[in-house]
Amino acid sequence: MYQPCSYLRFQKGYRPFEMDRPWCAGEGVGVGEFVRGMQELLWPTRCVCCEQPGELLCERCRRQLPWIDQQWACPCCGAPLGRLTCTECKKDWPLRSCVCALPFRGPGARLVTCFKDGHELRLAPVLAAAIATALDEASAWPAPDQHPRFDPLAVDALCFVPATREAYLRRGFDHMELGARELSWLLELRLAAVLVRAEGSDQRKLGREDRARNLADSVEVLGDVADMHLLLVDDVITTGASVAACAAALDKRGAKSVTACALARVW
Repeated sequence: MYQPCSYLRFQKGYRPFEMDRPWCAGEGVGVGEFVRGMQELLWPTRCVCCEQPGELLCERCRRQLPWIDQQWACPCCGAPLGRLTCTECKKDWPLRSCVCALPFRGPGARLVTCFKDGHELRLAPVLAAAIATALDEASAWPAPDQHPRFDPLAVDALCFVPATREAYLRRGFDHMELGARELSWLLELRLAAVLVRAEGSDQRKLGREDRARNLADSVEVLGDVADMHLLLVDDVITTGASVAACAAALDKRGAKSVTACALARVW
């Protein structure tokens, strides 16, 4: 069985934007430590899966994460056990490959909902570490083009599925921008925030066909991505409509390839 790599080393009270990150500046270390200490005193960190105090994802829950075995996952849509015969796609997704870390149930669902809807922003590096772990394993297995499903040396930049304006105003942040920043730092890849979305209905309320119609021509590319090999990040892949719309928009602007990755896969 695959053993998660060292990306999954989380520490108590770990924040997504620590002082040693290149994009962070501002408060002194002493002030920051004092504020974090007071936060821990008033609102102790608890495991999002079992409520055990101490860490956002405790050691016991980390050991029990139901990782998707990349050897048997569909290389086109990332569905578990879909490598030989996939019931979730027709091998026609507009992606070079797709890698997902966990099924969207149990811990996978809990991590996403606590991060996105529960506003636990400290989970950004946790989600990024889980995705990086899945990508690390997937690098040992071929994509449909017979090259590794993920090769950091073959990726020019990392981009993310953007939130709609409505979702951004409702939450006050773009959760995938936070996760993508952490993942780009872990993988040492350039972050390219080039995708924007027009208004649309909440994807969670729509069926497979409605999701595709809702996203048709709704994604725009603001930067130059010509001749680039891109890694596209999302939190959950359900029907693939979001990543497909983003990949199609990137392809129209001249991107050479798009590989998708996500924390969780609905199947």
